[in-house]
This record gives sequence, C-alpha cells and structure tokens, in this order.
Amino acid sequence: MHAFSYQHGELYCENVALTNIAQEVGTPVYVYSKETILGHFLRLKEALAPLNAEVAFAVKSCSNIAILNLMAQHGAGFDIVSGGELFRVSKAGGDTAKCTYAGVGKTPAEIRYALEQGIYCFNVESIAELEAINAIAGAMGVKAPVAVRVNPNVEAGTHKYITTGKSENKFGVDFELILDIYRMAAKDLPHLHLKGLQMHIGSQLTQVTPFLEAVKKVAPLAAQLKEEFGIEFFSIGGGVGIVYKESLESGESKWWNDDCEQLTIDTYAKAVVPVLEPLGLHIIVEPGRLIVGNAGTLLTTCLYEKIGKAKTFKIIDAGMNDLIRPALYEGHHQIIPVKEFPADSKVQADIVGPICESGDFLAQNREVADVKAGDLLAVLSAGAYGFSMSSNYNSRPMSAEVLVDGDTWSLIRKRQTWNDLIEGESIPQ
Repeated sequence: MHAFSYQHGELYCENVALTNIAQEVGTPVYVYSKETILGHFLRLKEALAPLNAEVAFAVKSCSNIAILNLMAQHGAGFDIVSGGELFRVSKAGGDTAKCTYAGVGKTPAEIRYALEQGIYCFNVESIAELEAINAIAGAMGVKAPVAVRVNPNVEAGTHKYITTGKSENKFGVDFELILDIYRMAAKDLPHLHLKGLQMHIGSQLTQVTPFLEAVKKVAPLAAQLKEEFGIEFFSIGGGVGIVYKESLESGESKWWNDDCEQLTIDTYAKAVVPVLEPLGLHIIVEPGRLIVGNAGTLLTTCLYEKIGKAKTFKIIDAGMNDLIRPALYEGHHQIIPVKEFPADSKVQADIVGPICESGDFLAQNREVADVKAGDLLAVLSAGAYGFSMSSNYNSRPMSAEVLVDGDTWSLIRKRQTWNDLIEGESIPQ
C-alpha cells in the first residue's frame, strides 16, 4: 500500500528516517516515496495489460516536475487541465504527444499553445469549445484532435465537490446529445479531427459499481462513433479511490466511505476489461490519486498544546494553506507521531494549524498521540491534492518537497522565502 513504516520506534519512508529530513529541511515538508509511486503505476499497467491501455497520469494531483519526470521515464501519458500543466510536462521531459487536455475553460492562448506542442487530443466539454478550437486550428492551418467528454449521468457515490458525471455537474456533454454533436462537427467544423471519446465520473470512488455502470453505458456509444467517424480511442477517466484510514500497527485498513466494499486495482480491472476489450479501441485511463495519494506524507511540528473546557488542541506548523482537503472535502488523513508512542498514550484532540480561520484543521475530535511542543507528526496519504492545492494564504511560504529513493532522498522543491511571497509585486510610483 505504501512505504511508510515504523522501524526501531521511528517512522521511515522506505529506508530514510523522517526525523532526518525534518532536521535538514524543516517543517512543513511533503515527503514522497518513489517505490510507492512506481509500485502503484506498474500494478495498474499490469492489471490493464489485456487492453494495452495507456496510463495518463493526472498532473493536477501532484505536479512537481520530479514526479512528472519519474512518470515519463516509465512511459506514462499525462492528463492535463491547463496550459501551465502542459508546460510542466514539457519541462519535466514528458512527451507532449501523450497529453490529453481536459477542462471546461481553455483559453484561446492555451489552445494555441497546445496545438503548437502537438498534444494527443483535446477533451472537449461543450459545443462552444468545439467551435473555438475549430476556429483557432483553422487560423493556424492545422487540424485539431478532439474528443467530446460525455456525461453518462451516473451516480459516483463520492463527495459532492468531486463528483463529475451527473447531469447537474459542469463537466461534459449530456449523453443523449453526443451523437448529434459528432455529426455536426463532422459536417460543419472542418478543422477538427474527431479522434476519440472521453468520460470521467468523479474522484475517490470506493466501489467498482459506478465504473462498471458508466463503462457499460458508454461503450456502445464508443463503438458507434468508431464505426461512423473512425475514432481511435476511448478514455474512461480516473477516479479510483485510495485507503485513507489505515493502521500501521495492525495492518488493517478501511475506506473513507466506511459502508462500502473495498475497491482495488484488481477488482477495477476485472470489472472493466471484459467490457472494453471487444471495442478494439485504444483505451486511456487517467489516475492521479491512485498513483501518488498514499505515496506522500506531510511532516509537521507540534508548536503548542492548548487545553480548554470543551476541547484540547494540538497546534501545528502546517495549516489549511498546506493541506486543504480536510476543510474543503471533509477529507480524512491518518495523523501519527514520527517517534512511536505507546498505544495507551492517546488523547482526544483537534489538530489545528496557524491560519486565521476556524476551518483550519487537519483533524477534529480524533484520538491522537499525546504529542507535545517540538514533537513531529506525519499526515499520511497526502501525496495527491496536497501540495498541488496549497497556497500562500496568510502570506505563508509554501512548503518544501522531498523525494525518497531507497536510502537516499532529494530536495525537489525549495521552501519559499518571505521574499518569494512578494516576487512580481510593485508599489505604483
């Protein structure tokens, strides 16, 4: 599942003591395991081998160029949602011809840049966007590869902020309209190459049923588009969830949605492969969280303990600007001490940060180790949508990032300084 474990009473990432990283780099700091990242990526590739599927890493989940370079070295494609992410892939040594570009609000400048970089395909979210891409491609004298994102109207059973496959979501085009849109584009938009079909129903899904329902619903449409327009690929999106609640001591684990049946890479593949294989199309999957989620931890230092009438607070140096998932998604992260505590040394407390917001917490009403000022904590399963969603709110410098490889580690992002905070700002003269 991941490469974080206690050794000799101290938490390690692979063969590196996390205390050593904190002492040299400071906290907060994100630490990623190369072994875990590649392990998940290669397991997914193997499970989907009958399809010869392309695994396109979702850049938005963890966009450091060192991580992207690692993916590129092992043959990954890339799911991008902005011109900046395409730029990152290029600078990381990734193949821009293996990039699929999604998102509802691509600007004209981003569309031109993507065409210049020779991306594999645009995943298009509206008729207006199809028309805009057609006009820009015509002005450039090229044909733009496009796939329309179909909204299958399937309930994903995930948090309302990360579901994307229902009719009320801003993403995709209604299932019933797709065929007419392809026919219109083939007739009226001569600067488009109808290359594929795409769908994505949401993130952090914990059951296989929504995937299977969506694939079964959309596969016949993909077959019809192949016959009528010669499309060459079908992208089924990402969204496979990860374990956020795992006990290092017992090895037991359970999913974020406590009532569901556990979803694994194998159960996912066994469900979708038989439906997709007969299509004879190039299949693309777009995982992010599945690859990097459990590969990263956020190290933080306890600053103070505050004991009140109603609650005990452990105040740490990492805040919602460093990890916003608990405040935004009600996301659960296991939080454990870097120095192993006795099992009976626990207290019910809120773990909160220094941000001037009541929503600045990483855990509430949680049984946690009774750490004191100066003790290190590890916020597990923070590799996806952790640093990539961080900000400078309250004028706090963004944290450092480290990549561990066996018994060595590398600083892959320097901690920001206060001077970095005002870079590019000026006072009118």
